[in-house]
Amino acid sequence: MKKAFHSIFAAILAGMVATGCTDEVQMGNAFLDKAPGGTTNLDSIFSNPDYVNQLLTGIYNRQYYGLPYNNTGKNQAASPYNGKLDALTDLYQMHWSSCKVWSSYYTATFSAKEDPLISYANDYVWQTVHLVSIMKENIDRCPGLDDKQKRYILAQAKALQAFGYSLLLPHYGGLPIIDHTISDAAETVSDEYGERRIGERCTFEQTVDAIVKWCDEAKDDLYWAYNSTTDADASSRQTGRWTKAGVMALKAQVLWLAASPLYNSNEPYYDGSSDAEQKNLVWYGNYDHSRWERALKAFEEFWAENQKNGDYYHLYQAAAKNLDGYRLAYRRGYMYDDSPENIHWTKVASIYGTQGAYSWLNWNTWSVNRSNNHPTLEYIEMFPWSDGKPFDHDSDFKYKESYTAEKDGSNWDVYTCLSGTYDKLFYTYKEIRGGFSKTYSRDPRLYENATVSGTLENLPLNSPDGKATGKVMELWVGGQNAGQCVKHPTDNTLVESLTSYCPTGFAAYKYVLNQIEWHRNPNMHWNVLTIPDMILMYAECLAECGRNADAIKQVDLVRSRVGLKSINSSYNSSKNLESNKDNLIEEILRERACELGLTNARYIDMIRRKRGDWMVKPLHGMATYRMIKNAKNQWVRRNAPWFGDDKEGGMAEPARFEYEFFELQQGKRVLWGKDPNSLEVRKWFMMPFPQDEINKGYGLIQNPGW
Repeated sequence: MKKAFHSIFAAILAGMVATGCTDEVQMGNAFLDKAPGGTTNLDSIFSNPDYVNQLLTGIYNRQYYGLPYNNTGKNQAASPYNGKLDALTDLYQMHWSSCKVWSSYYTATFSAKEDPLISYANDYVWQTVHLVSIMKENIDRCPGLDDKQKRYILAQAKALQAFGYSLLLPHYGGLPIIDHTISDAAETVSDEYGERRIGERCTFEQTVDAIVKWCDEAKDDLYWAYNSTTDADASSRQTGRWTKAGVMALKAQVLWLAASPLYNSNEPYYDGSSDAEQKNLVWYGNYDHSRWERALKAFEEFWAENQKNGDYYHLYQAAAKNLDGYRLAYRRGYMYDDSPENIHWTKVASIYGTQGAYSWLNWNTWSVNRSNNHPTLEYIEMFPWSDGKPFDHDSDFKYKESYTAEKDGSNWDVYTCLSGTYDKLFYTYKEIRGGFSKTYSRDPRLYENATVSGTLENLPLNSPDGKATGKVMELWVGGQNAGQCVKHPTDNTLVESLTSYCPTGFAAYKYVLNQIEWHRNPNMHWNVLTIPDMILMYAECLAECGRNADAIKQVDLVRSRVGLKSINSSYNSSKNLESNKDNLIEEILRERACELGLTNARYIDMIRRKRGDWMVKPLHGMATYRMIKNAKNQWVRRNAPWFGDDKEGGMAEPARFEYEFFELQQGKRVLWGKDPNSLEVRKWFMMPFPQDEINKGYGLIQNPGW
């Protein structure tokens, strides 16, 4: 038993003290006798405040970072060979068959013998737990630290432990609660969570309450924000450390998650027969409305404290009320690490081979494209028109024409999206002398989450004038950017080629941008808690608590930042958002997709809301065709670039297009078309624990269906 227990806990806790050591970390008394690093032991570490702070920094280095950046094999999230959670939703499709998202998840061959995208064993959570316990048990040994400094260090350590548990909670449910160093694998504990073996899973409710307790214990010994010039610990140089705002936001987020239907329900998400369900390890075991009220209270406490601190955290607002201004405000909000939107973020500075910092960004270039998360047509259509009116596929693509191919006599349908003579899907065009004037027609967030035809290629993040420049992006068939990676330009066959720029007809953009705007920047960070996310989580809690009008006001905050009218404007009158909670929740989920693309938010929403319908619906791409007038004054396709000979020859910028929709074939997911209520689908709402650890019998109980 002892050997089996250590196989996961001791092995994954190797070499984590911030001395650069590689010795195996022993647990409990064995660690106290000799810490990692040969001659470096706990007496040395806790004899000097500088060493204690180095240890704390080492724990910070184990936080989850959501942009894959290397392939060392030391942590699951870091590898670009795995992929991102949102690529398992309806927003994105991966087009690299060597990626785990494709090879294991799209094929539905993933099993408990593999490591999930959020790893129970290999995302540094248990290393964090161990080192936090060491810190708590030994900090009083350190001379030169007064009580305030000790409390400050311990508060950060508790925040780090709470964050580690919060990473695993939505995917695994109840976890072993370890609040001290371990002296023996067979050790039993008896505390507020009951009597249990040290590696045994606690209930979902106990795990939630433990995270909340650590947040509450930490908050009053932390600074609200690092904005002081007089207190060294509160200076802006400490940005990235946990704050009071951070732990209060984390508490609210965890309670919002826990109140969601996957966990807070009268019916288990699987079949109710598994030990995990019967012992309430993956849910509360019932529905209780007060859980939403508890989450709502936590959000209101956060907003009240933020107001006391001068609304230090707030939405980044546009300097110019136009497309470029709105885009930059949205982008600067998540890209600047000192943005007033970022409550907590994580950062790494590792190098992967010869490919530079953050290979994930490097692998999203037009030449590599392995890690591109290609937007789907379904995602594109979630973004409303520029006045806030919802986009409707059936009515907005209302001009249907049929074509017959001369080559083989096959028929296909195409659609246009016109305003008069010219296109309006992404831009509206007005003829002027020598060409067209162009105005954006959709939600500005669309152009920041996907590259679409007609967008100028460069909108530099630090541009003082905030104006886009460069070539027009040509994502039509035969265009300079799309070429034939979507459809073949002459025989109309579907290509949807792998590791290409835009096989769905759209290209990845968020976080990636391009080489001029933001390319492999060594300071890129991952946003853990942000104001837009807090606003929309809060809105959902308000709606669940019957305060629809207040929820609408919150949603309108993120919409108005990009120039959109209220979600409750006349175009949504049929949805009765002030009285219909379900419709309002649906709109909030769509707004979260538009606002929080590529942040794992859509995946979390999918599982916590038990949206099996998102898992099983086939997804689509869209081929775009550039249209020109021929000598007979007929509109015909021009499957060629505009930039170059056509532009130099005096042709105006393309302003009319035809569209073909196609079901994605590359990486076609096995779950597409399945019954969303089947056990085959529902098991995917939670991830499996490593089966070899389950088999050792020290307290882990497998999640349903695995």
